[in-house]
Amino acid sequence: MSKITAAITAVGAYVPEYVLTNQILETMVDTNDEWITSRTGIKERRILKEEGKGTSYMAIQAAKDLLRKSNTDPKDIEMVIMATATPDMPVAVTGVYVATEIGAVNAFSYDLVAACSSFLFGMSTAAKYIESGRYKKILLIGADKMSSIIDYTDRATCIIFGDGAGAVLFEPNTEGLGIQDEILRTDGVGRPHLKIDAGGSILPASAETVENKQHFVYQDGKTVFKFAVSNMADVSEKIMERNALTGEDVDWLVPHQANKRIIDATSNRMKLPEEKVMMNIHKYGNTTSATLPLCLNDYEKQLKKGDNLVFAAFGGGFTWGSIYLKWAYDSK
Repeated sequence: MSKITAAITAVGAYVPEYVLTNQILETMVDTNDEWITSRTGIKERRILKEEGKGTSYMAIQAAKDLLRKSNTDPKDIEMVIMATATPDMPVAVTGVYVATEIGAVNAFSYDLVAACSSFLFGMSTAAKYIESGRYKKILLIGADKMSSIIDYTDRATCIIFGDGAGAVLFEPNTEGLGIQDEILRTDGVGRPHLKIDAGGSILPASAETVENKQHFVYQDGKTVFKFAVSNMADVSEKIMERNALTGEDVDWLVPHQANKRIIDATSNRMKLPEEKVMMNIHKYGNTTSATLPLCLNDYEKQLKKGDNLVFAAFGGGFTWGSIYLKWAYDSK
C-alpha cells in the first residue's frame, strides 16, 4: 500500500476592501512612507472596518472562495482547523461558528493559537490527521483581524499589521506529493517581548486595563526582529539540509510576511533568488495567521505539480518553524 501524505488541493482567500496606506498613516501618527517602506517593505494594508464583523467573517469568505473555486461540497469536509490569534470572543470557539456558517455540518472544529506561526502549526496538525488515514478532507483557515488589537497611536505596531484570511484544503495523496518534512520550535523566553498584557487569566479586563491601553499588542521590535531573523533562517536552512535540497531544487519560499528584511535574510541563507520568494507584504502588511495562505492564493497560478515549497514562520511566544511541501496540482 502506498504511503499516505497530506497534500494541499485547493486554496481560497479574502481581504477587506478598505486600504490603509502609508500616506493615511502619516496623518495618524508621527511616521512617513519612506520610513515605513525602508524598514518593513509595507506600502498598504487591508482593514475590516464594518461594525460587528470579526475574524470569523473573513474566515467564512475565504472558505467560501475555496469551496467555489474547487467545487467542493462543504458536507464532505470532516474537520475545520481555525488558525488565529484574534478569535471572535473568548470561550465560544471561532472555528466552530465558521464551520457551521459554511455548511460543513459533518466537520468538527477547533481554534489553533500560535501567534504568527498558527497557520504553519495548523499545516502540521492537519497533515497528521490525514496521514492517520481516518480523515479525507480537512479545511485549514488562517484569519486575523489584527486591527482589533492594534493601538493606532503606537507607531511601532500600527504600521505593521493588517486584516485578512486564507484557506487551504488538505486531502490524502499517494504520489509522494504534499508535506514531506517539518521542523517546529517554541521558546517561552519570547513571552515578554510580543504580547497583550490584559484580557487573559493573569490580568482580567477592568476599567483600569482599558484606560492603560493594556488590551493592545505590545512589541519589543528589536528583540523580536533579532530572534525572527536568526530562527526563521536557521530552520529553513536546516530543512533543506535534512532533505538534501539546494537553492536550485527549491521552487518557492513561502515566508511569513512580517518584515521584508526578515524575508530577505531567510532567502539569502537559502541561496534563493528574489523571483523564487513569495512576497505580498507590500499589499497586506502582516496579517498574522493569514500570511502564508494569502501568499499561496496570490501565487497559485504560478505553481506547478511537483514544485518544492519551503514554508517558514515566526511568531510571539516565541513560536517558529519550517515545512517542506511538494505542490500537488497544476492551476487551471
